[in-house]
Formats: sequence, structure tokens, C-alpha cells
Amino acid sequence: MSKKLLVKNGTVLTLDKNIGDFHKADILIEGKKILDIKPNIVATDSEIVDASDMIVMPGFVDSHRHTWESLVRNIGPDWSLPKYLENIYYGNIGSLSRPEDGYVANYLGALEALDAGVTTILDWSMIISPDHSDELIRGLQDSGIRSVFAHGVPGDGEYWSRDSLLEIQDSRRIRKQYFSSDNQLMTMGLAIRGPEFSAWDAAVNEIKLVRELDVICSMHLGFGTWGSVDRSIEKLHQAGLLGSDLNFVHANTLSYEEYKLIADSGASVSITPEIEMNMGHGYPATGLFMENGGNPAFGVDVVTTTGGDMFAQMKSALQAERARVNDQTLSKQEMPYDLHLSAREVLEFATDAGAKALKLDHKVGTLTPGKEADFIFVRTSDVNMFPVNDPVSAVTQCAHTGNVDSVFVAGEGVKRNGKLLNVDLADLRKKANKSQEYIVNKYSELKANQPL
Repeated sequence: MSKKLLVKNGTVLTLDKNIGDFHKADILIEGKKILDIKPNIVATDSEIVDASDMIVMPGFVDSHRHTWESLVRNIGPDWSLPKYLENIYYGNIGSLSRPEDGYVANYLGALEALDAGVTTILDWSMIISPDHSDELIRGLQDSGIRSVFAHGVPGDGEYWSRDSLLEIQDSRRIRKQYFSSDNQLMTMGLAIRGPEFSAWDAAVNEIKLVRELDVICSMHLGFGTWGSVDRSIEKLHQAGLLGSDLNFVHANTLSYEEYKLIADSGASVSITPEIEMNMGHGYPATGLFMENGGNPAFGVDVVTTTGGDMFAQMKSALQAERARVNDQTLSKQEMPYDLHLSAREVLEFATDAGAKALKLDHKVGTLTPGKEADFIFVRTSDVNMFPVNDPVSAVTQCAHTGNVDSVFVAGEGVKRNGKLLNVDLADLRKKANKSQEYIVNKYSELKANQPL
């Protein structure tokens, strides 16, 4: 018999429009699944978890994260996108890790996400060898996070080449060995370069592989100076390749018509607002996608330049989109009155929309009876949180990672009372520092031997 858990007396944000929110309610969980949500549940055979002074909400869903880059966090605070690509790809930092470094990187990066209340990530991986793939997967598994392992492009070859016919290898083996069932905590995706970073035929063949393997497919597309010129979404549409299994990352500079094509096809857009504004991808396309019928998902992207949490992404996206529309109003010599984009909408984008983009909304994204119990407690007794007048506003505008008290994935606690469970942080820090030192030293040697 599965154990039962009864979460008592929390302020519950279900984000399920059919259920609504509760000033005070309980959540009954059996095994992995949510059984009921309502005030005053009585279940004498359950373990009681007190959620007083907590906002209980779905765990965040990060739809785009290069998890392995935890080992080189904050290495490029002033990198533009071209500088990032030159340092990470093209046989540089991304080609230097050993399989054991990949394990540490993904384990550390996944724990960083969990600690910040992110219960699901799409790990957009960089692959050097089958052994690296195995260790990256093991790192995610050992962390306890829900994840889509997006098996990806090589880190030791040329990443950005319109002539490159190099395609992802070893995906069939990984699908069979690790992901023969989709009814598990980890599922599989493909992280392809797409038509703006490889030859068209390579992109087409990889999308066909996506359909053969029946997985989600994510690609960087539609940003920088080339995004508006390439019209890649139009090309994919004309080739009959658009579909709900495609996830387009960034998509800052598409045409209005292309945003509509994405929305109409059921495909998704992952917006990483902090990185896009920092590195020069273009202005976040939150509102443009919404105006054409889509609901964007959010992602952290890379911790080389920003922190690994979704609170910052929600705030950045909200303020950026409001600023865009406010500026249009001000240009007409009018003052903004009703602000564009609501706090609740960005909270939904950081949870439910992300789950839909990753095809996991039947499992997570909202607190709904029948779904799996991925949820977090945000502490309201902290000085930056009380008194709470609007819990949605408190989470989106005031909270930070330090307010995340507890995190549960599939009904299992992975963080309680502000501390990660079953993690030897001292040992992890030692291993991470050792891997970081190896990679940075190898990179210094590589740079020293390059011709001027």
C-alpha cells in the first residue's frame, strides 16, 4: 500500500482554473499522486506535513537549461552571444569535460534547480561520447529531479555551421536503454541544432528521428541578426515539419506570421528573458507570442551569466513585456493605465506552460487530483514576504530562492525546512571544484597553444 501524505493549512495556488486557489486548504497525496485538494481534509492514516505560513504551489518547470554548465557558472558575466558560443562551442570548454565531470555537472546543476523550487527541467545537453551521455543521465537520476534529457549536439565539433551535415548519434541506444517507458521521472528529448545552426538536410533528418523515437525536440531558432532574415518557421511549415513536439528556444525576431504558425501548430516557445536581454539575442518575445495565440514557457538557459532560478525569470519577463507596451503607450503621449501581462500569467508560464511545452502537463504543471505531486512551499514568515496581501504577487514579485522552504517531486521530499535532503554538500563541493579546476586548466592550455 502506498504511503499517504496530508499537507495541512497552506495557502494553496493550484493554478488549475477549474479548482482555483485557497486561502487555506489541505492536499492529500497517496504515493506519487494527488488525491484531493480542499479545506479540512481528514485522513487519519496519513503523515501530516504542516504548511502553515506557507504558499503551496506547483514546482517550477524550466523548459530550457544547459545543466552541465553548473561547473562553469558565472564564468562569462560580460559575454555576448557570439563570445559565449566561441568559448563554449567550437571545440572549446564544451569539449573538455570527462564523463565523470559530466556526472558532477548535471548532479550539481539539478540540485541547484531543486533548491530553487524547480522540480522539472529540460536538460539541453552537449554530448562528447556515449560515456558522457550515460554519466549526464546518471547525474540527473541521482538528483531526484523530474527531467527531460534532451540528447544533444557534440561539444567537440563545430556547432554553428550552415554546411554541417553532422547529425545526432547514439539516440536510439539511449532511448532503448534508459527511456523505454515514458512513465518514469526522466523522459527523453532531442536537442538539435536546427536549420539556423546546421545544414537544412541535417535539421530535417533530426526532426524525422524525433518522430521515429516519439520524443520532444528542442532547438535554438529565430534570434540575433539572422532570425528575421532566415524565416525558418515558414520553411518548416512549408516542409510540413511543424508540430506539437517541437520546442523553439528564444524566437526573439520572428515575424508575426511565424509566431502564429507556431501557435497554430501546437509547437512551443521557450523564452529565457535574462539571458536574451544580457547576451543580445533580441527582446523577449513573451507578448508577441501571446498576441498570436501562444503561451510561452520560461527557462534559465545558462548559469554562465545568471543564476539558476525561475523567480528572476518571472520578474524579468514581466517587467520587460510591460516596459515594451508601456513605451508604445507613452510614444502616443498617453500614460499607461491598465498594465499589460499579469503576475498570474507569468506564474502560469513558469509552471503549467512549461509542462505543456515538454508534454508533461498530464503529470505536472498544476496541482490537480490525478496528477503527480510536484509542489513547493514558499515561506511567508520571512521578512521580505509578510504580510501577504496577494499570494500570486508575493511569489512573482517578492520571493527569491531563499524563501523556498520545501520541495517535493512525485510525492517525495527532496528539500525540507530549507535544506536539501540526502545530499553531502561538502563532498559535492570537493568534486565540483576538482572538475572545474580540470576543465579550466585544460581550457587555459588550449588557449595558450592557439596561434595569435
